[in-house]
Amino acid sequence: MAAMPCLPRRFCQTTLFNTKNFSLYYITLLVILCTTFYLIGVWKQSIGLLPISSSAAAVDGFQTSASCSPLKTTTQIDFLPHHLPPDPPSETARAYSFPPCDLSLSEYTPCEDVQRSLKFDRDMLIYRERHCPEKDELLKCRIPAPHGYRVPFRWPESREFAWFANVPHKELTVEKKNQNWVHVEGDRFRFPGGGTMFPRGADAYIDDINKLINLKDGSIRTAIDTGCGVASWGAYLLSRNILAMSFAPRDTHEAQVQFALERGVPALIGVIASIRLPYPSRAFDMAHCSRCLIPWGLYDGLYLIEVDRVLRPGGYWILSGPPINWEKYWKGWNRTTGDLKSEQKQIERVAKSLCWKKLVQKDDLAIWQKPTNHINCKANRKVYKRPRFCQAQNPDTAWYTKLETCLTPLPEVSHVKEVAGGELAKWPERLHAIPPRISSGSLPGITETTFVENSELWKKRVEYYKTIDYQLAEAGRYRNLLDMNAYLGGFAAALVNDPVWVMNTVPVEADQINTLGVVYERGLIGTYQNWCEAMSSYPRTYDFIHADSLFSLYKDKCEMEDIILEMDRILRPEGGVIIRDDVDVLVKLKNIMDGMQWNGRIVDHENGPHERNKILFAVKQYWTASPLPTKLNQQIHITTPVNVIDSSQTNPNPKIP
Repeated sequence: MAAMPCLPRRFCQTTLFNTKNFSLYYITLLVILCTTFYLIGVWKQSIGLLPISSSAAAVDGFQTSASCSPLKTTTQIDFLPHHLPPDPPSETARAYSFPPCDLSLSEYTPCEDVQRSLKFDRDMLIYRERHCPEKDELLKCRIPAPHGYRVPFRWPESREFAWFANVPHKELTVEKKNQNWVHVEGDRFRFPGGGTMFPRGADAYIDDINKLINLKDGSIRTAIDTGCGVASWGAYLLSRNILAMSFAPRDTHEAQVQFALERGVPALIGVIASIRLPYPSRAFDMAHCSRCLIPWGLYDGLYLIEVDRVLRPGGYWILSGPPINWEKYWKGWNRTTGDLKSEQKQIERVAKSLCWKKLVQKDDLAIWQKPTNHINCKANRKVYKRPRFCQAQNPDTAWYTKLETCLTPLPEVSHVKEVAGGELAKWPERLHAIPPRISSGSLPGITETTFVENSELWKKRVEYYKTIDYQLAEAGRYRNLLDMNAYLGGFAAALVNDPVWVMNTVPVEADQINTLGVVYERGLIGTYQNWCEAMSSYPRTYDFIHADSLFSLYKDKCEMEDIILEMDRILRPEGGVIIRDDVDVLVKLKNIMDGMQWNGRIVDHENGPHERNKILFAVKQYWTASPLPTKLNQQIHITTPVNVIDSSQTNPNPKIP
């Protein structure tokens, strides 16, 4: 029994010895096998590098024909897969190049081209409406700035002054010499603020209006000026926190809208003719006509009916000039008293048929007010059978929409004192109050929460923009801003405390959710636009352009380069651009911009690099047409492109932010 404890120890030692021997044998065998296979591989490779003879080929059952191409002397090992579809062919990036246009096109407005307009009917001024070029007529060149072009004066100095070289037209200084529209003083224009019906100046004229209706309590924020001249009325309303949309046709009063935009005042080329104005219903608190020469009483009151559509419930229409106060001015207007008296009766009759109330006529001013709802108006259709109420009509559709002699019905109300469509807050509370179009649920998918979140989102985005674009952050550097896809107006709202104004455009392609009415209910302004066509504006009228997801919206609708060329046309030299979109879209845009004398770079989304959407910041370089070399050439109509670019007057390569 004493030897029993030794047995386990011997057993352990034997087992350990056998295990060590087994491991040694295993390792030795593994080394031998690896070496053998390595040597076999080297031998096989060396055979593969030798020339393949015809006899060797015959062994495999193949005979090389003398007419066939000779085989390669070496055989390469093929590691490529053979059971996958072929890779798509690689696309070579197109090199874009857009030369300068002819100098004669420096003020080209594609959809209001004078020569094209002559093809259309002059009745009702149809020929002065939008008539855009066909696809094969689109220019593939860049509109030149006139020689000597300079960056405009900063606001508010620009309200009174503009450089002559930027808008080299003296016609209005001669035609309106006695009406204080505009004067030439050396190398600049001066705008005294006068007008045909306010020779004491727009400020005094607006004060006269304020004595009749309250312009100071914030209830009037948006206005429309029909036949605006050089927009002095709108220019001087800005100091009263009233934002006016001024419009006038491109007619014999050369460049009047161009003057307005050069002054830093909102304006568009436009005319009341046979189609609706490009604004939603119930958009403006106040409409104004100062000797605008629109025949308000003709065509069954068609034009006043359109003013009624865009006026808010309770909004005002102000008329000065013919025929108001005709007893005093009839001789100067070169019209008979009977003619003027008849015209005023026509206007009064149409206004009554629209259920407007004439508040006052004092001196040169007459003011009417639209009702706050249509309860009584529907009742009096027994007296005024015309105009009838429109049936099955979308009152906010206004892009090439024909005018009708029917009254746009206001939203239904339950009480005679209720404001149709919802009462708006006064300015500035109006900017962030929930718009009635949203609170009423009339816009599918857009809730009060959506609105609040969108406003906060754009505050964040604009703050981010300003950390990268130092020119946007610099107060006064920009004045006229354009948002090409405004949605709820959040971008403009985030800039409300800066000395800028924003033209908020809502693309007509997004009309399934038409949000331009919301923009106006916030106390902002804007217009409808199809960006496959040109905007109704002169070249070089915006300091800054913003586009959010615009190019994705227009994918497969029109050429990307045509939209960029339109942006280049309306953007001032050294103007800024910010485009938000999918990264693939921005890469293509950057390639196009490289052929347009724009400096640009793509940066990450404000939420970081993992977002697929990116942001493209760009600056249009300064360049102008070269001066004509001789006086003779100045008298000759230019028919060849201006290929020489003059960039000597300022920095030709402004720094990209």
